[in-house]
Amino acid sequence: MVKLDDLDRRILKILVENARTPYTSIAREIGYSDVAIIKRIKKLEKEGVIKKYTVIVDHVKLGYNKVSFTGINVEPDALLRVIDILKNKDYVKFLAVTSGDHQLIAVIWARDNEELIKIHKEIESIPGVSKTYPAILLDIVKEYSL
Repeated sequence: MVKLDDLDRRILKILVENARTPYTSIAREIGYSDVAIIKRIKKLEKEGVIKKYTVIVDHVKLGYNKVSFTGINVEPDALLRVIDILKNKDYVKFLAVTSGDHQLIAVIWARDNEELIKIHKEIESIPGVSKTYPAILLDIVKEYSL
């Protein structure tokens, strides 16, 4: 575990809001020099606290009107094979192994209900998958914050 102080947390909060915030703007907002901010950010990157800089897209504006958080039950001896298949599917945007009710959780994007149904049927047809449990996203209340 990496030890973070208040300055680190303040920097991270700004970067989570907008990863493109210039160092000078962060420095001005926090009241430190831009050199101090650059050093802190480089340290956070080196320690793996900041894993990467990315873009959060609006799935609806890209034509994906249905999002499903899908629990996937998998036979234990097929888990690795199913993971290899699913992680290469374009419609799977997030995939995790869990210890909860389902062995896998996937976030799936589809253009409409018909496509989402087709995707879930395709997943259930993968050898070793016993059942899918989709939960359809209705509204986002909170998104990516510290």
